[in-house]
Amino acid sequence: MTATLEKGVALILALVVGGTTTFQLYRDWGSAGLDNQVTKVLLGLMAFGCILVVLAAVGVLGGE
Repeated sequence: MTATLEKGVALILALVVGGTTTFQLYRDWGSAGLDNQVTKVLLGLMAFGCILVVLAAVGVLGGE
């Protein structure tokens, strides 16, 4: 029961954070400069992490 609740909360929050991150990455895509490039890399890594959380929450990456 607890694991199901945790996976559900993780899935919902990963979708919210991933959507926000993707939207912000889309808005910053055309910007130039070193600081903006670092921001794009970090946003991309955060989006990738959210994809991993979604896959883990639905049971694709193993676990129970």
